[in-house]
Amino acid sequence: MSFIQSISAALTPLGLIWTLLIISIATFLHELAHYALARWQGVRVNSFSIGMGPIIFKRLWRGTEWRLSLLPIGGYVEIDGMAPEEVRGNEGEVSYRQASKGFAALPALGKIAVLFAGPLMNLLLAIGLMTLSFSSQGIPAPDRARIESVQPNSRAQTLGFQTGDVISAIDGQDIPDTVQVDGKTVTGWENLRNVLGTPGPHTFTVERAGESRNVTFDWTPTVAGKRQLLGIGYGPDIVPAGVGTAFQTSLTTTAQAVPQVLKAFGNLFGRFLTLNFSQDENVTGPIGTTEIVGRAATVGPWALVQIATLLNLSLAFFNLIPIPGLDGGRILLVLVGVVRRRPLSFSQEQAINVAGFAFVILLMTFVVVRDVSRFF
Repeated sequence: MSFIQSISAALTPLGLIWTLLIISIATFLHELAHYALARWQGVRVNSFSIGMGPIIFKRLWRGTEWRLSLLPIGGYVEIDGMAPEEVRGNEGEVSYRQASKGFAALPALGKIAVLFAGPLMNLLLAIGLMTLSFSSQGIPAPDRARIESVQPNSRAQTLGFQTGDVISAIDGQDIPDTVQVDGKTVTGWENLRNVLGTPGPHTFTVERAGESRNVTFDWTPTVAGKRQLLGIGYGPDIVPAGVGTAFQTSLTTTAQAVPQVLKAFGNLFGRFLTLNFSQDENVTGPIGTTEIVGRAATVGPWALVQIATLLNLSLAFFNLIPIPGLDGGRILLVLVGVVRRRPLSFSQEQAINVAGFAFVILLMTFVVVRDVSRFF
């Protein structure tokens, strides 16, 4: 298959449509939060665009020019006093200076509130989507594996395993919530693959229709150099949950995701600085994201909800990274001004923002190139 054919296979129309829709909604709500916190503090918002690039429709409403732009990728909001002011001299020459009104005139806490509102909105949206998913679909139990399929004429069928069986214990020990495998933390049900990689007798405690039974068998994971399969498809057992429990689980899941996301971003920065283009399953580019969304769309709406949750979490955490040009970087500059008891000069802030913006552009280019390179 040629490079172009490989890209076309990954970028399916269904995947493209859903990816653009999910990212557009996430970005719109992100920018809307910036807008709301600015207006709440009396700061004028000059424009609000849905999409990027050439403007195809605009309307003035409540002092803001609302725009619909041609490219359906993200959007932006222009808050008065956030960009430098233009100054025209007597000879018509144009220069710029630090803004002195609007956003620039807000106290430090007011500025941080405006900047933090966007990532917070994405974080709240992710928690809301998780709560909706958990309360509607149930909560995955990390310490129980549910058999989702049994292959015909397989060893599992011979042993009497059935679809819907729940494995609650292995070799007389309850399945733990988490297990350390090769330096990584995996849930107990995910560790079933490693158990089946260990030769010898095994006993699975299986629950079916409210009753428990033990299934004991001798297992040889490899025969004549060929890997043996038990013949089951499995996933976590699903426990029904009310809204309160679902919300609490969403908060816990979000807290547990923080170190994993930070580790993934740290790994990405390390690969970027060393120009390591090898693939990383924890961070993917636009093509990989579209490919994943396309597969999720074929599974069903709840799979799309899970993808939207992950994208909003990623957008929230990424924007809070203290790199100038991102919300986190702008917050950092505000805090530096508080510590210094005076804001940075116009030239200092401009130089930092330009450097930060260039870094972000280079990082995004690296991610895209690495994403494309897997098709060669």
